[in-house]
Amino acid sequence: MTFSEFKKSVGQNAPPPNINSLLQALWFDAKGDWEMAHNLAQEVNTKDGSWIHAYLHRKEGDLGNASYWYQRANRPLCRKSLSEEWEEITKALLS
Repeated sequence: MTFSEFKKSVGQNAPPPNINSLLQALWFDAKGDWEMAHNLAQEVNTKDGSWIHAYLHRKEGDLGNASYWYQRANRPLCRKSLSEEWEEITKALLS
């Protein structure tokens, strides 16, 4: 699936079939369902899961918690816009 196809899928009622839970988290976040996105991301104990978890807490405005999760992801605190970071994470997971 390409980034463009993934982004277009956000207009649908359900996430695309056969995508992993981290991409589902990003899909739900794009739909405005922060809670579902957070629930999915926090269940994945990998660096990518921590990256999404960090992004979500930054979006929430909880920079202290976000900083913790960026550390767990081995990433610096992101200074990009939220939409730029969402795109960066999504493209990384789709590649």
